[in-house]
Amino acid sequence: MKYNFGAGPGILPHEVLKQAAEAVIDFNRTGLSLLEISHRSPEFEAVLDEAVSLVKELFGVPEGYSVLFLQGGASTQFALAPYNLLPEGGKAAYLESGVWANKALKEAKFFGDVEVVATSKESNFTYIPKDYTIPADAAYFHITSNNTIYGTQMQEFPKSPIPLVCDMSSDIFSRTVNVADFGLIYAGAQKNMGPAGVTLVIVKDDLLGKTGRKIPAMLNYQVQIEGGSMYNTPPCFAIYVSMLTLKWLKAKGGVPAIEVENNEKAKALYAEIDINPLFKAVAKDEDRSRMNVCFVAENPEHEKPFLKLCDEKGIVGLKGHRSVGGFRASIYNALPLSSVNVLIDTMQEFAEKNK
Repeated sequence: MKYNFGAGPGILPHEVLKQAAEAVIDFNRTGLSLLEISHRSPEFEAVLDEAVSLVKELFGVPEGYSVLFLQGGASTQFALAPYNLLPEGGKAAYLESGVWANKALKEAKFFGDVEVVATSKESNFTYIPKDYTIPADAAYFHITSNNTIYGTQMQEFPKSPIPLVCDMSSDIFSRTVNVADFGLIYAGAQKNMGPAGVTLVIVKDDLLGKTGRKIPAMLNYQVQIEGGSMYNTPPCFAIYVSMLTLKWLKAKGGVPAIEVENNEKAKALYAEIDINPLFKAVAKDEDRSRMNVCFVAENPEHEKPFLKLCDEKGIVGLKGHRSVGGFRASIYNALPLSSVNVLIDTMQEFAEKNK
């Protein structure tokens, strides 16, 4: 048995994988594979409609917002957000809390001025900056809710006088969020929602069409809204698996229920890290991520043998990002507490062997 702590593409529910595998052979008894049916067919349109409906229901999306399923990953949204929201000659504000936040602000510089209101770069992004002022003359304020590489997460979102734009790629649907506090939310699906290949965008409609620039059709949120996420052929399989995952989440009790589970998993794992003499956490206590638990060995020489023991136990995906080192346990929605307990037991066994 394998225990998948990979950072992404992340673990998916087994029942979702089973349904998706069946659909690849025969989708809804049509005699056709999901991979070969028309995206304009009633069968797939029903899938897309249900996926949009589930997003709205599970995340409490209010009226006046549109839900899109797009391609290009969150990295494309780094450019699309300013392309669609930043007026020509305008300014955007960014919080630099990690690699992906840095990539996002670099893309925004192609479209206007960028003010970095705060950064934690000097500490290798071990904390979320908090003491800053959001400029009221900026078009929007961009934040990254969870930083997969460094294991930090915003425990509270800032009260912003300007539209709040958030990259929620690695913690989407993991905790309750008030969507009305945001102007734009985007997230690559491959952490908590589905496979790589589709990106969720939730955008407030009245923010669009005000940049004064012409935007190519594929990059224009308004065009995508008018086309119902089907201006061109959408990533049908990725949308289908995302829909199945959202149905799975709804059956578990929705976002509030999974938030309780996620908190329990994180609390148990951090407790072991804090008490185990061979390991220590990377992120500041108050900013510890409930999705990506980053930690290192007190003795660097223990790193390889611990990973070897993990491999023997069926634990995969634990090696940390190269910019941080050590270990990263990604405990996304679909990872059960039982898998976290296997990792905890392995850490205790390793500590006992290396007293």
